[in-house]
Amino acid sequence: MQNKGTYYITTAIAYTSGKPHIGNTYEAVLADSIARYKRADGYDVYFQTGSDEHGQKIETRAAEEGMSPQEYVDMTAGEIKRLWDLMGTSYDRFIRTTDADHAGQVQKIFKKLYDQGDIYKGKYEGMYCTECEAFYTKQQLVDGRCPECGGEVHPASEEAYFFRMGKYAPRLIEYINSHPDFIQPVSRRNEMMNNFLLPGLQDLCVSRTSFKWGIPVSFDEKHVIYVWLDALCNYITGIGYDAEGNSSALYRRYWPAQLHLVGKDIIRFHTIYWPIFLMALGEPLPHQVFGHPWLLQGGEKMSKSKGNVLYADDLVDLFGVDAVRYFVLHEMPYENDGVITWDLMVERINSDLANTLGNLVKRTVTMSNKYFDGVVEDRGAAEPVDGDLKSTVTGAYALAEAHMAELRVADALTDIMNVYKRLNKYIDETEPWVLARDEAKQDRLATVLYNLTEGILTATSLLSPFLPSTAEKIAAQLGVPLCSFETLGEFGKYPSGHKVTAEPEILFARLDKEEILAKAQVISERQRAEFLAHQEKAAKNLAAAGLSKEQPVVSSGEHQEKAAGKTPENAAGEPAEAAVPAGKPKVTIDDFDKMEFRVGTVLQCEAVKGSRKLLCFRVKIGGEERQIVSGIHKYYEPEKMVGRKVMVIVNLEPATLAGLRSEGMLLSAADPVTGEVALMTPDPDKEIGSGAEIC
Repeated sequence: MQNKGTYYITTAIAYTSGKPHIGNTYEAVLADSIARYKRADGYDVYFQTGSDEHGQKIETRAAEEGMSPQEYVDMTAGEIKRLWDLMGTSYDRFIRTTDADHAGQVQKIFKKLYDQGDIYKGKYEGMYCTECEAFYTKQQLVDGRCPECGGEVHPASEEAYFFRMGKYAPRLIEYINSHPDFIQPVSRRNEMMNNFLLPGLQDLCVSRTSFKWGIPVSFDEKHVIYVWLDALCNYITGIGYDAEGNSSALYRRYWPAQLHLVGKDIIRFHTIYWPIFLMALGEPLPHQVFGHPWLLQGGEKMSKSKGNVLYADDLVDLFGVDAVRYFVLHEMPYENDGVITWDLMVERINSDLANTLGNLVKRTVTMSNKYFDGVVEDRGAAEPVDGDLKSTVTGAYALAEAHMAELRVADALTDIMNVYKRLNKYIDETEPWVLARDEAKQDRLATVLYNLTEGILTATSLLSPFLPSTAEKIAAQLGVPLCSFETLGEFGKYPSGHKVTAEPEILFARLDKEEILAKAQVISERQRAEFLAHQEKAAKNLAAAGLSKEQPVVSSGEHQEKAAGKTPENAAGEPAEAAVPAGKPKVTIDDFDKMEFRVGTVLQCEAVKGSRKLLCFRVKIGGEERQIVSGIHKYYEPEKMVGRKVMVIVNLEPATLAGLRSEGMLLSAADPVTGEVALMTPDPDKEIGSGAEIC
């Protein structure tokens, strides 16, 4: 096959704060399907994935487990790699940011940027979000909380090194404008330009001193390198980049990358910070960064506390690897979030895999065995109906190729499934069982079965990057290897006179939905129990270490003196029970009686432009309508809020949020462990405008 050139593809490296759920695993499967497709299509492919292992959050997680940070990341990186391997991910390197070659080069990169004046030492004072590992000014906060995750922030002040982002911003703006495909989909490009680049970039904090779990700055070891500068550099360190000018042949062969595949939530880091770092290093930029959407469980983000997290290994136990691969690849839209539920999986597997694909292969192989002792032969007995079938079969590659060029993987899979559907229709049109009854039509019967076998071979060769194990099983049943992509536009690749296998294998058995739902309930209950047990274990381990979940870890080994929220010691010098965090001051019933609560219904809801957290509501409360701005976008999508009943505080002083007047507040409840928010909903029969009584 002709070599079409190099193709370097990466995923975002998975953060080792816990076991990845199916939404995280989807990215690895998506990247793998693209890498496999490009290899089959004649490209010299290098595929890199891995794990991101530094940062304050990792220190905290390790303390919760009673482990050292290195022990903890060894465990979680091993789990990530196990899941990627389980899903058949054909990576060339699984890089870890604790790898010695990566860490050494990150230190060299930091020193180079410092020596050329792009990094300088200063002091940072601001509000810090431990979850996002990021500083914010008070003006950047939304309702006093982190603008990214909506979590709590705390004041922090520390000496730090900073990167001069503004120095390169004009050049990056020009690059994005002149390379319209650099950020995809287009909506992500518009978001980066309008929300971040055009308003102006602040200098970026690129080191920390309040914790130790990171790569030390080589010339100032009380500082560790900011986790994002560390993590992003994996894309070049993993293939042999050297900041001193001695980069490897592998680096010269594959850089710049053709594709960085990342989640939409971290597109800013990959399309603003990373390109600017590369510009400062004098290295070319990757050709494209694609921010894929999220996979939601029934329309909601997955949460361990809710017990609605889906993990790849649980799904594989019930459905098999290729069935899970098919679902996440086929059901994820190009730009909008996808939905996964147990019901949907059963429906899709039964419809597409068991019926359309599996039954087609079984019927075709069985008929060849029954009527011709397994011999498949083209006897040239063609009829007009064959023409449309052949056109569908030979045209599938061009359709899939066009979609894959735009990374529309779900559409490419649909192109392939359409071939199988056409082959099933061809069986109905030609009725081989009727032909078999007429001795004079044996040549026509043989030709029909040949056409079916050829069509299955072509479609399955095209399917192989997406469902590799299934494709190999089908090829084994047909008794021939899969075809090269460059031949897929031809009809007649299956060798006439060849024999199929004697016993066709059932590729996908039909599933009983009630049985699957019962097993899903068991999985959910197990996860909830594991979550609660882990929370209890984490609290004990943190207390034993003199820490609390609300406070950052200080890795100096001097928790007794430095850790805020230190657990008091008992007479034996051992940690006492962890103190309950102080609540708000007590109030009287008179204080509570000052607030007026009423039932409202949402008439309109939309996201606030320029904010990741805020939603703007138009709420009907009795005979009036009010505009209310609420920071719950992380937990609710605006289109699903219309028509919903809510509880509103109506006598709150109006406030201005993100330039919008807010005339009330929606009541919600926050999980004390996870911080996840749920709106408080009145009984369905409560009338709009009715108030609350103190009981």
